[in-house]
This record gives sequence, C-alpha cells and structure tokens, in this order.
Amino acid sequence: MDTDSMLALLDSWILHLAAERKSSQTIKTYGDGVRRFAVWCDGNGVPPQLDKKTVNAFVAALLEAGSEPATARSRQLALRRFSVWLVEEGEIDTDQLAGLKAPKLDSKVVPELSEDQLKALIKACQGKEFWHRRDEAIVRLMIETGARAGEVVAMETEDVDLKAGSATIRRGKGGKGRVVPLSPQTCRSIDRYLRVRRSHRLADTPALWLGDRGKNLGYHGLYCTLTYRAEAASIPDFHPHVLRHTAAGRWLEKGGSEGGLMAVAGWSRRDMIDRYTKASSQKRAADEARRLNLGDL
Repeated sequence: MDTDSMLALLDSWILHLAAERKSSQTIKTYGDGVRRFAVWCDGNGVPPQLDKKTVNAFVAALLEAGSEPATARSRQLALRRFSVWLVEEGEIDTDQLAGLKAPKLDSKVVPELSEDQLKALIKACQGKEFWHRRDEAIVRLMIETGARAGEVVAMETEDVDLKAGSATIRRGKGGKGRVVPLSPQTCRSIDRYLRVRRSHRLADTPALWLGDRGKNLGYHGLYCTLTYRAEAASIPDFHPHVLRHTAAGRWLEKGGSEGGLMAVAGWSRRDMIDRYTKASSQKRAADEARRLNLGDL
C-alpha cells in the first residue's frame, strides 16, 4: 500500500466512523493519527506499512521529537483501529498490529480547582449581555455535572428540562447517553441564558449554545471562552477538562457515592474514579481519618 492509497482509504474509514456516530473529536483524532503516519513515512522514505516495526519506529520518532506520551498513544491507537477496519473491509489480509502494546503513560495528577477558584470563575462571567449569561450557564453546568466539553457543545434546547431539574447528554463518549441532575442555581442560570437567547438570529435552531457572532458555539469557541474567563479569574494553566476532574472530586468530597458519580459522569469502569479524583484523594483520606479518630485509644 502506498501513501495515496492509504489516504484514499482513510477517507472511506472516516465515512465509516461517521456512520457509527463517532464524535467529531474522535474522528478528527483518528484521522490526524493516520495522516501524521503517512507524512512521517513520506518524509523518511519508509513504505507506509501497517506493521509493528514501522509503527513502533513512528511512535519512537514522535516521542524523540518531544510529543507527549498521550499524543503518541492516540496516534498509535488510530493506526491500530485503522488496521482492524482494513481487515474487516477486505483491504488487507491480516492485522499485523494485533497485540501491539500502547506506549506507557505517565500517571499525571490533574489539579482540581478550589471552591474559591470556582467562585472566581463564575464571578468572571457576571453580566447581563448574551455572552455573560451563556458563559455562566455553561460554567455552572460543567462544574456541577462534569460534562465533557464535546458533550456540552452537542446539547440541544430540548435536552434541558428546567422544571424537572435535569439535562440529557445524548452524545456521550462511546455513544452512551445519560440524564444528569441540575441544581436550582444552575437551572436559574440556564433560564437566564435561554431568555436572552430568544433575540439571537439563530434562536429557532436546535443547538442550545450559540455563539456571540451569529454562529453556533463549537468546541474551539467553548475552549476560547472558558480559557478567557479563567484568565479573568486568575486561574493558571486552565483547560476545560479540569472542570470534569473538579466535579468528580467535589462529588466525593461532599459525600456522594461512587455509583452515583459513575452514573452522572457516564463511566462504566470503577478505575475512572481513581483517575479523575487522584488530586483530591489524599485530602479526602485525611479528612476521613480525622473523623474516624483511630488514635483515640
């Protein structure tokens, strides 16, 4: 298989992924992985063979060039999934990447935002203009539910039931939808946004979150507006995904059950709790130890 043939098949794979209702972010990640592999092969005069030797060399080159292990891992995963699809479609005879081990990831601790930082972030959204009301509603929704950024931008107006105090996440990771509860404070914030949304030129469209320049709010727009608010709140090294980690940690810190957290966050594996709440686990353990007072003998 040459590079042109690989890229032509990539277009077909992307159509297949879209038909399976994979998220736009997943499709982009997979596509980027295959394209980067093709570019690397061309640049190094290496035939773009999907075998362990070639893919391992590609991943090693990424790491040597300074790519994050997580990035190298996602590139490799894209190639492994692409190889499986090629076999299923009869484009190649065997999956030579079967059993290929993923690059080991460092166990990173993502710091959670403090209560003061959360209040500052909400305060940074204060105002009566359209974008103020929208951003506060989004921030409160993400802080409370831990919804992913991609899930938030995919929401539609019918997904919010303010009277019932709930929202439906229809495009969860892996296509798994779920219903999340909303507090009165978050419902009030969303209601305020919906009322100013009526005057938007796209008010009759289904998308819940609209841009302030007459467009829908996509992932890039959400990322930019949240990082802007975080800068105004003096929160360093902010990324929207920090809100998901923070929501998970706050749930457990305030006495929420692990089963409840898994349902709200849309997790099917228990180890995700440890992964997302690692930063605050020691604090919760210390608080629990003080309550237990095991040294009182």
